[in-house]
Amino acid sequence: MDFLKSAVASAISKGPPFPYTFGDRADVDSSIWALFNGTKREDGSNCSIFSFEINDSTRSRLPLAKNALRKLRTLRHPGVVRIIDSVETDTYIYIATERITPLSWHVRREALNTETIKWGLHSIAITLKFINEEAASIHGNIRTSSIYTTESGEWKLAGFEVLSSMKDDDPITYKFGGLLPDSGRYAPPEVVKGGWDTLRNQPIHVADSWNFGTLIYEVFNAGAFTNSEQLAQAKKIPPDMVVSYKRLIQQNPKTRLSVAHFLEQGSRGRAFFDTPLIHVAQFVENMGVKNQDEREEFLRELEETGDQFPEDFFKAKVLPELLKSVEFGGGGPKVFSVVLKIGEKLSDEEWESSISPCIVRLFAVPDRATRVFLLDNLPKMIDHLPDKVVNDKVFPEMLTGFSDVAPIVREQTVKAVLVVVPKLSDRNINGDLLKYLAKTQNDEQPGIRTNTTICLGKIARNLGPNTRQKVLTAAFTRALRDPFVHARNAALLALAATADIFDENDCAVRLLPTITPSLVDKEKLVRTQANKTLEVFLQRIKTLTANYPDTAIPNPTVADSGTAAPRMGTAQTDESSWAGWAISSFTKKLSATSGEIERAASPSGLGNEPRPTSAPTVAAQTRPSLSVGARTASASTLHRKALSPATPARSSFLGDEDNENNDPDAWGDLDEEKFFDAEDSSGSTKPKPTDTKSFDEWGEPDIASMANKSKSPLPKGLTKKATAPVTTAPRIGVGRAFSNAKGNVAAARKPPGKTTGMKPIAARTKLAPAPVIKAEVKADAWDDDPGGWDDGWDI
Repeated sequence: MDFLKSAVASAISKGPPFPYTFGDRADVDSSIWALFNGTKREDGSNCSIFSFEINDSTRSRLPLAKNALRKLRTLRHPGVVRIIDSVETDTYIYIATERITPLSWHVRREALNTETIKWGLHSIAITLKFINEEAASIHGNIRTSSIYTTESGEWKLAGFEVLSSMKDDDPITYKFGGLLPDSGRYAPPEVVKGGWDTLRNQPIHVADSWNFGTLIYEVFNAGAFTNSEQLAQAKKIPPDMVVSYKRLIQQNPKTRLSVAHFLEQGSRGRAFFDTPLIHVAQFVENMGVKNQDEREEFLRELEETGDQFPEDFFKAKVLPELLKSVEFGGGGPKVFSVVLKIGEKLSDEEWESSISPCIVRLFAVPDRATRVFLLDNLPKMIDHLPDKVVNDKVFPEMLTGFSDVAPIVREQTVKAVLVVVPKLSDRNINGDLLKYLAKTQNDEQPGIRTNTTICLGKIARNLGPNTRQKVLTAAFTRALRDPFVHARNAALLALAATADIFDENDCAVRLLPTITPSLVDKEKLVRTQANKTLEVFLQRIKTLTANYPDTAIPNPTVADSGTAAPRMGTAQTDESSWAGWAISSFTKKLSATSGEIERAASPSGLGNEPRPTSAPTVAAQTRPSLSVGARTASASTLHRKALSPATPARSSFLGDEDNENNDPDAWGDLDEEKFFDAEDSSGSTKPKPTDTKSFDEWGEPDIASMANKSKSPLPKGLTKKATAPVTTAPRIGVGRAFSNAKGNVAAARKPPGKTTGMKPIAARTKLAPAPVIKAEVKADAWDDDPGGWDDGWDI
């Protein structure tokens, strides 16, 4: 082999330029040619090279080689091997053709099924009909060694060593027919008896009809042909072809069936050439002139019987024609579905060279049916598309589908995100993709909103760590308020599936409050899923906080060695004592509790005298009433705060719609960042009474302040010389009693009929209805006492 290659290279260097490189040799039986696989130096394309070396041993067959070269140059037909280039010198003849493979290879390996053999015989029969009738020529060399298969699996005819026209003055068939290898085995009976000259008086087709019959026997019986006696036994030849086959091998040439008549008989309805593969091959060659109905029928047959066809035929012959029909012939999605079916058998390189460019061009087509079909079948294509093609060419065209007016296009685009997102860059995912998904989550179609939520949940781990929690929290929170039940359920499912990507703070502070309203959803589907999702997040929080320390309070330090730092008592953990005192702030030492308890003086400095024993005692639990001035000042201050535009509104973990059914009197002012006696983070504080005229338990009402705020004149006999404020104190069991400046209750025991200085006070008491006073006391008690314990607990 090395010697042969070196000889060929030496011959080329001495002759005219031949721009092709010889590769491996493909042996050809019963032929004068040596066949090599080759490549074109200019572009590296594949080809085959027929080589005939002229020497003393081959010089006698040189006329056959020259005739074959001349006929290949002049005879043009789809069923003939296509010649690309040739060179002829005194030492060699080289013929470069399309890449072909000897048919004898497939026949010996029995690699051809019956349908493929019929398709090949049909093609050779058409070519022979053209040679015998239109070209008025005799081939004279029909055998397996003269037939080749192309890269598309089609059978092509060659072996033109003795092909000659009956119009020639001296046809080469009659003169050199006997120089063919194994000519005696393949020669018809009349030639065996009288030589090739006997064909002069016979119809043109007789020799080729006989050889076509031997070809049928060879291809169906794996080439087991040694003599003409074997032809009588059909063996593996299909039964529907046997009758016509036997007429091809008639001993009498005058009764021998021509190849043209054989082709006609086989092409009839339900005959041996009436097969789906043959119909497909014929249709593909004329697809450009077929109407819509014929195309649909063709595609239906192709889908039903595609698995029976040769893969090479689909790759090299059918696929290019289908792609042309999709792009330029209006084939549409139906044609492209067949393309994808064929594409399943292609390698990545073949995909990239043939189908990928077509897909990119189809995404740019504005036809909605084509776009929906591409999006539906994207899972079949995405693995064959390079990442760069997806990011630079496919994805930008996909984005137009998010804003399309047709809901089906928007919905399919959202679904296709899951397919392309593994190939998208971080810039495309966290940029354009999230921007368009935010639009579809507000889509007017509830199904699109639901699918967008599902999509976000599935691509959560593809999002950037800086935007993941922010985007998902906002998206799922919005979906939980969606009026569409399946959208809310999808949000709960997505939250449960992505719980591991949230930290404990977001789980507890932001997500759990948004999940809990779903526990009382009107739909059982949502309620059930809400319980499951809530359990997932609770377990997540427990896992995250399992390693937290018991307390974040630092250990107390002793500033001075001689001074003991105050210690905190131990909190009660008994559930039965939940209403008891929780903690003690000071040490319980008798040495620290020495001395006497001092009585607090009243604001006016009066009332320090001991009370008479006859005076009724006031219950310790009774809450004193505020003065009218204090209540008015407090209400005015709160009113100004409520109307002030500079005061920020406190946010609530429930929405406005959720607060409509809440009882503000029962819950009070619930703030997210303020609970019981915690300081208000918003910076606003409750007004504290600092007026020296305010009263305590033993004080008296401010008559002057009440008089100044009244529009009516003062009653007769009431003067402004009062030097001490007058206050009222509710009495248990005695009714309403008033104390004078000396702290006694004598005024309360005077008959009401007599006019005294306290009569206006009695009138003031009658003017204030009891229910109003009760309501004011309740509100003031809650507002003035930050702890809110006095009226709420009766211990």
